[in-house]
Amino acid sequence: MDVRVGSTVIGDGHLTFVVAEMAWSHDGSVDKAKVIVRGAARARANAINLHLTSMPDYMVPSYGSGPGRVSAGKETRPVFDYLQSINLPQADWVELVEYSRSLDLAVSTLCNDHASLEFAASRLNPDIYMIHPSAIGEEAFVRAVARQGKPTVLYLGGCWMGEAERAILWARGEGNQQLILQHGFQGYPTRPPEMNLRFIPTLKGMFGFPVAFGDHTEGGSELALIAPLLAVAAGANVIEKHITHDRAAKGEDFEAALNPAEFATLVQYLRQTEEALGSSTWRPLSQRGLDYRSVVRKRAVAARAIAKGARIGPSDVVFKRADAGVFPEELPILIGRRTIAELEESTPITWDDVA
Repeated sequence: MDVRVGSTVIGDGHLTFVVAEMAWSHDGSVDKAKVIVRGAARARANAINLHLTSMPDYMVPSYGSGPGRVSAGKETRPVFDYLQSINLPQADWVELVEYSRSLDLAVSTLCNDHASLEFAASRLNPDIYMIHPSAIGEEAFVRAVARQGKPTVLYLGGCWMGEAERAILWARGEGNQQLILQHGFQGYPTRPPEMNLRFIPTLKGMFGFPVAFGDHTEGGSELALIAPLLAVAAGANVIEKHITHDRAAKGEDFEAALNPAEFATLVQYLRQTEEALGSSTWRPLSQRGLDYRSVVRKRAVAARAIAKGARIGPSDVVFKRADAGVFPEELPILIGRRTIAELEESTPITWDDVA
């Protein structure tokens, strides 16, 4: 089942939809956020994903700190206080959404709570909604997002398949069929054995919706530019990858993030990968394919000197790589023809040489 974001179609047979995941990498600065948005636009991403949070509605102040909850270097701070200190005000989000759209980026919002969803729906009018794994089991919230009638990404990291099916039923129960199922989870960063890319076509086959891959590979590794390509080869229709303003600054969510220039390289590689994968259906040879065929295929040449007027027999012909000469499949038509000129050994035998 295809999903439409504006005039763009997401599904099999269409270009991979690329989402630049900002998350909290703006570090509380609208200027840094704009650097990220510009980088995503210049990289030719399709959309920017923004995390909207009303901290009192999202998290209790006593929520525990530690590895896996925030980025390295921030684990000793109370998570609530830290995230509150870098949380952007609503006016900045309005400005960023307008800025993103001015650069032809679709806007995806991951709303972490009901208050943020109400703000997004009333003030931002996002093109896509994403439901985080933290809220995937919250029926009222899933239904509220689905009722917006927009393409909705169900992020299934850490979910059992029964929970995924239940969330899908809730969304469809609100009349929303524009669902995308996102595979992958944030492991700060995710290790290769945790990716399980071969599950992508299984997930697609189980539910019939396009599948996204949320890549959280360590941003400084070579695999960060490889894993998304493997996901596309496995059948992913959407690639989501973190982007930051400056990875060296080690701000929030830096572990899995790419710098803008690296993100542009990733998008370039993705488009080349799509071209390389081609189509599962047979297609006629291209001109370059025909040129290759002409160059590499063996042709008929004289196995020995053949006198003018001689009738060509099987022993008179051998096949070698040559620039002229009939092709092997034409041999039955060639046998028995008479030469109209003398042919030297290894001379190509063409239809102009026989009658």
